[in-house]
Amino acid sequence: MSVSPLIENSFHFLVDLFFAGWPQPVPTLEKLKDCKIISHRGEHDNRTVIENTMQAFDIAKKAGVWGIEFDIRWTKDLYPVVSHDPTLIRLFHTSRRISELSRDELKQDFPMIPSLSDVIQKYGKTLHLMVEIKEEAYPDPEYQNQVLKTLFSPLTPKKDFHILSLCPEMFSILTFVHKSAFLPVSEMNFIHLSRLAFKNRYCGISGHYLFLSNLLLKKHRNIGQKTGTGFISSRNVLFRELNRGIDWIFSNHAVRLQNILNEMIEQADSQAR
Repeated sequence: MSVSPLIENSFHFLVDLFFAGWPQPVPTLEKLKDCKIISHRGEHDNRTVIENTMQAFDIAKKAGVWGIEFDIRWTKDLYPVVSHDPTLIRLFHTSRRISELSRDELKQDFPMIPSLSDVIQKYGKTLHLMVEIKEEAYPDPEYQNQVLKTLFSPLTPKKDFHILSLCPEMFSILTFVHKSAFLPVSEMNFIHLSRLAFKNRYCGISGHYLFLSNLLLKKHRNIGQKTGTGFISSRNVLFRELNRGIDWIFSNHAVRLQNILNEMIEQADSQAR
């Protein structure tokens, strides 16, 4: 079921407001040091810094954030670039579609949009890459898989990157990497995707922290699968998720969370001395 962005954003705001005001115990030093924060589309506000750009990723990296999440789309000549939307209207105020532009046209007219190659070359092995595959047509899947295989060849699946999708059907198209690197992302269909991840032995599952119950968390942990939750934005929710043993913390405010994490680790270290 698809919900409008307004309803979804309002829901997230109310849930975050509730959980942000719910005091949580400080996680152990071990959990604080093992925390893996992922910057969702990089550190951006879409005014001074645009999402899914090298500038947004640079800010996250400089702050010491563990990983970045980004989306890929395909140009007309089947070259993967980093962009969330199929059109350029939301961020660049034009209705042109990425799939209707060649790689060179996109680079000339919208130089802020990086290629997947740019991102892998600059951040591979220094940041963990959470790469979201969007629901769209793959006109030449054999060729496109070969492109992805070549681009990701310097990296090790699971160690250096994972493949995410809100539409797990897209995983059936991807042959360049083993399914153990796949991470389905839930909107409000956690039960369905949990069963799918369990059945297919994917890497794990991720989605909004409200819908990943402790029972589901235990189920996936028992078979060695990982879990990720988003979109954490406050100290209390960060502590809640770390105390629950969540592996990956996705956030639109990753730098803020990283600063909180660094502060708590420094305090714990100084008290231990």
